[in-house]
Amino acid sequence: MTPSPAEAPADLIITGCTVLVHDDQERIGFEEDAAIVVRDGVVESVTSADAVRGRVAVERIDAAGQVALPGLVNCHTHAPMVTLRGVAEDLPIEEWFNDVVWPIESNLTEKDVELGARLACAEMIRAGVTCFADHYFSMDAVAAVVEECGIRAHLGEAFFSSQGPQGREKSLEFALRHRGGADGRITTALAPHAPYTVDDADLAATAALARDHGLPVHLHAAENRDQAEASLARHGVTPIEVLRRTGILDTDVLIAHGTGILDSDLPLLEAADGSTAVATAPRGYLKFAWPTTTPVRALHDIGIPVGLATDGAASNNSLDVWESMALTALVQKSTTGDPRWLTARQALHHATLQSARAVGLGDRIGTLAPGRRADIVLVDLSGPHTQPVHDLAATLVHSARSSDVRTTVVDGRILMRDRELLTIDVPRVVRELGERMPAFLDRGHGRRIQDYDS
Repeated sequence: MTPSPAEAPADLIITGCTVLVHDDQERIGFEEDAAIVVRDGVVESVTSADAVRGRVAVERIDAAGQVALPGLVNCHTHAPMVTLRGVAEDLPIEEWFNDVVWPIESNLTEKDVELGARLACAEMIRAGVTCFADHYFSMDAVAAVVEECGIRAHLGEAFFSSQGPQGREKSLEFALRHRGGADGRITTALAPHAPYTVDDADLAATAALARDHGLPVHLHAAENRDQAEASLARHGVTPIEVLRRTGILDTDVLIAHGTGILDSDLPLLEAADGSTAVATAPRGYLKFAWPTTTPVRALHDIGIPVGLATDGAASNNSLDVWESMALTALVQKSTTGDPRWLTARQALHHATLQSARAVGLGDRIGTLAPGRRADIVLVDLSGPHTQPVHDLAATLVHSARSSDVRTTVVDGRILMRDRELLTIDVPRVVRELGERMPAFLDRGHGRRIQDYDS
């Protein structure tokens, strides 16, 4: 006789925790002394700890005193660029690209990219990131790392018009080959670099390919105010207007940064036929001393989801979405002059459900509810820096750190338990990277993969 689902062993039960939940109005709340039941990589139920007492499970985690959150999503990064962490400091963006980053990237081999991706995935898993959107080259190597280590990813092979049509074709081939890979944990996108490195004809061709193949687009646009002003001066249109006239806004598009989005761009974004989202990575904007930041409030007012991101570690120095969450809340308070925006609860919403929507996964992840993929992080708030807890949302956003994440689960599989990584050998990766570093850091050749001239 086959047991009923309620009687059959679960794959994983997490019990005794406080669970962050979303109500039908998408407001966040917390259920105390709760339990999460996982079967076949999916959340079967969020219930009380009493309800699962004695329930059989293949694995069980006693999470008493911990908070269970949906896994965080890094909505825009260049994971392999952890290999360049700290080598291009205190520079304006033109020198950062032309004198350091693009010369070094011309050296990187597929093995360098693979090792960088492996180290980046370890960093993100330890920081409670269960999904990341990546935009880089040699992405077959990144996809292989994702499949092996168990994280979720939204991947695109980046290209410039300087590569000729082959760059665009390679991006399409990658997206089609890996779509649905790693047992569904990999989704893909077409990845033109930006309107200042990809011409209108290439962008229009990309939009047509996206429509023909049902693929989204992930690119940089209106990264800063200088780019918007340069585009207006040279071409009479903003970068967002370029996306509109080339058809990119008719696709599902994820725009990285957008700190140069102007008020005149907002109606274009609001009227876009595709599903449009923006990823914000405030730490890098502060480092580059950009005068504006992503207009999160204005985008919110027109219904554009804003996901949280880190960008690459070459500019941000970390892949810590926890820090991005706190900085987004603080920078928005400062730039709007309103301490009521963003609230801690709003910041948590951006870090979870809005970020999931930004990468096109709002129906699969971003909230802990029956039928969603079991991407879960457990956070320990017992440290002195998080006590006492008067407002749990504020504690999570403004007091907790990524190092407070104890356990990370993706698709029901435990990737880190009690701070121990289970799928990546970090010392080996660091050792191999160290051996290869002299070769890929050499800039004496005078080459660069592209020129920065926005």
